[in-house]
Amino acid sequence: MPVNEKDVFAPWEDASAKPLIKFENVTKRFGDFVAIDDLTLDIYPQEFFALLGPSGCGKTTMMRMLAGFENATTGKISIDGVDVGKLPPNKRAVNMMFQSYALFPHLSVYDNIAFGLKRDKMPKDQIATRVDEMLRLTRLEKLARRKPHQVSGGQRQRIALARSLAKAPKLLLLDEPLGALDKKLRQDTQFELMDIQEKTGTTFVIVTHDQEEAMTVASRIAVMDEGRIVQIETPDRIYENPNSVYVADFIGDVNIIEGNVSPQEGDVHHIHWAEGQAPIIGHAEQRITEGTRGYYAIRPEKVAISAERPADRANAMQGKVLDIAYLGNVSTYHVELPTGNVVKAQATNSRRISRRDITWEDTVWLSWTDTAGIILTQ
Repeated sequence: MPVNEKDVFAPWEDASAKPLIKFENVTKRFGDFVAIDDLTLDIYPQEFFALLGPSGCGKTTMMRMLAGFENATTGKISIDGVDVGKLPPNKRAVNMMFQSYALFPHLSVYDNIAFGLKRDKMPKDQIATRVDEMLRLTRLEKLARRKPHQVSGGQRQRIALARSLAKAPKLLLLDEPLGALDKKLRQDTQFELMDIQEKTGTTFVIVTHDQEEAMTVASRIAVMDEGRIVQIETPDRIYENPNSVYVADFIGDVNIIEGNVSPQEGDVHHIHWAEGQAPIIGHAEQRITEGTRGYYAIRPEKVAISAERPADRANAMQGKVLDIAYLGNVSTYHVELPTGNVVKAQATNSRRISRRDITWEDTVWLSWTDTAGIILTQ
């Protein structure tokens, strides 16, 4: 059954949609160091937008410029059509939630949430109504009179979120907001964040270096490297159709096999990756010139592992099991090919096993379809 178009949230594909945030040719320098390099970017109302990249790539600098803690060296930043270049932080319809949460230890949960509203001299009855609304939204009603040290890490995160949303900002900036939480709590809180963002309709921009977090929460992800955005796409397209080896390698786990590309009929291409080995058969979105140096990227979960050679797969390679990582729900096999290349294959542990069918030092076959991977040229 086809998805109804009106149910799909994709304002970036609508030419008439107006962005909430516009970066126009923004550069930020600290002395001779270029932190942001000629950046142009649109972020739309009600998006949950993720800035993803390694430390030092410029994502936090972008966040700080949006918040007003840094000014662009050149270029223009607009929020809701207003040039905010000269506006101080307190004059922007923006709130920022820090990794440390920055809660007031001497104030109750209720008063922490009410703090900004009291500073804005909102009438007392309106403050009470708004704080109660935020307590319900973040499921903190029973903790309202406690102090921050009397609640858990996940609850402190929700207090900081409630305080940030209390003033109904058009834009909420989240700087590594879940970094202090353990893995299980972080995963649970990601879904809470998504639910709250959807209920409030606030535009969220999150800075993270955690690929899984970005893939889980974001409507779109901008992958950054050295002050530039390398690719902006929805999580599924970033994962399945990376535009470069950098993006493929940064998002999730991947095998990269290098070789010379030879175009065949249609969009089929061969990658000649090792002398005496059959070429890898794959597809490319655009025709690649004969002899171009290319990179074949394939995710481990798309590589099947078996003791016998499969008859129905376009690509098959034999190798020896070097290592096995048992992760409970899946096992990852590191298989060394005769060329010395190591390819990872992943298998779902769908039933309880008392012993492995495939174990260390076994000779195995790795196989995959011709559409399982992607050919990259950069």
